Amino acid sequence: MTAYSRAGADTFVLALPKGRILQEAMPLLKEAGIVPEAEFDNEASRQLRFRTSDPRLEIIRVRSFDVATFVAFGAAHLGIAGNDVLLEFDYPEIYAPVDLKIGKCRLAVAEPVSMSASDDPERWSHIRVATKYPHVTQTHFAARGVQAECIKLSGAMELAPTLGLAGRIVDLVSSGATLKANNLVEVEHIADVTSRLVVNRTALKTYPEEIGGWIEQLRRAVDAD
Repeated sequence: MTAYSRAGADTFVLALPKGRILQEAMPLLKEAGIVPEAEFDNEASRQLRFRTSDPRLEIIRVRSFDVATFVAFGAAHLGIAGNDVLLEFDYPEIYAPVDLKIGKCRLAVAEPVSMSASDDPERWSHIRVATKYPHVTQTHFAARGVQAECIKLSGAMELAPTLGLAGRIVDLVSSGATLKANNLVEVEHIADVTSRLVVNRTALKTYPEEIGGWIEQLRRAVDAD
């Protein structure tokens, strides 16, 4: 019978993102010997904190954009976050030692197909962009001398050009099917994105043996995949 940990002073916390990345991450976690309690797989459960097969480690399940914040501020010792999130928040408290090679996609600029036929990105000087990545967007365009006015949205970015909110969007693109369905086309690449194992730097210095051990377990799991 597997023993599971309970909350306590000696318990470490791993923050996992909800959604597709979580599904891709689970085989790696299991390969690394981190198996959550049965309630974790109960889709009807409202529980957010779970014991694991490792008596020292608990899992919390949070929004993907919040993983980095939980880790940076020490509420979680480790986490899994896309490098799009890491680029957006740029927390100095976070160290990302392992590329898990999951959640592969890209961060890109897109605009209406009707606009792209006569548009030249090299001639942009000021643009209005709808995005959930205002920091990344402004940094990217500032490097080219382009002033980007960002309108922050949490979702449904593809509606912004159609409804006149912004002429262009910056968002994650995987297959491009969502862009195509909304008559948008990718016109500029910003960054390739994968999910990373992230750790709190102070926690790593304070507990090098424990956290370093999980880093190595997950690194081996990635190499074995």
